[in-house]
Amino acid sequence: MLPGFGLTLGFSLTYLALLVLLPLAALVIRPWELGAEGVWRVVSSPRTLGALKLSFGLSLVAAAVNVVFGTLVAWVVVRYRFYGRPLMNALIDLPFALPTAVAGIALASLYSPKGWLGGPLMDIGIKAAFGPPGIFIALVFIGLPFVVRTVEPVLEDLDREIEEAASTLGARRWQVVWRVVLPPLLPAILTGFILAFARAVGEYGSVIFIAGNIPGLSEIAPLLIVIRLEEYDYAGAATIGSMMLAASFVIILVVNLLQRWSRKWAD
Repeated sequence: MLPGFGLTLGFSLTYLALLVLLPLAALVIRPWELGAEGVWRVVSSPRTLGALKLSFGLSLVAAAVNVVFGTLVAWVVVRYRFYGRPLMNALIDLPFALPTAVAGIALASLYSPKGWLGGPLMDIGIKAAFGPPGIFIALVFIGLPFVVRTVEPVLEDLDREIEEAASTLGARRWQVVWRVVLPPLLPAILTGFILAFARAVGEYGSVIFIAGNIPGLSEIAPLLIVIRLEEYDYAGAATIGSMMLAASFVIILVVNLLQRWSRKWAD
């Protein structure tokens, strides 16, 4: 056992309790000030259900899209050397550094009906900004780096000799990717999915500028929580937050179990 284990363990548990467990406990306890009937009224409200469905649904879809294209971007960054690669790496990390409000304003300007991309899309009948498509765009934007940076180091550690051996034995390129490259990457891909989804569910700043924020259509759950807080309905805000916490926990638990299974399968 390492020296000082008891002291460091006690400090770690105390630190986690103060920063994580106590706030979560307060979030779970606060809604019951309304009573069971009041909690059910908030939970079953069409506006609440619509906001939660929109937030979780689009977050899942955005994370799934980022899994595909984030893995592809990681492959390009790791396997190829080309002019402008440092710039590409900087662009990948840009959503990490860019303030969310700035990202939201930039996306809204770009995809608005008169924007550089929004205008051509409107010409073919696609309204990108100020609706669910705008939310989806923002969630993809902020989630992509999580997948790329999670998959990238695992891809770098893969032994290329195994791929060359498979090709020598007659495997086609898609077979090499599917049977040799993908299995070791699967745990990292699932981890990137979890991180991208978790970030997207709680995203607020970059979404509200491009969403339109219409109740029942483009109102996300974090915005509804802020509205409840502005109305001094702290118990109602905590109720919505608790629902998001419970749903996120279940989804992340399921993905973690899948990740554990994929590691055993890969071994």
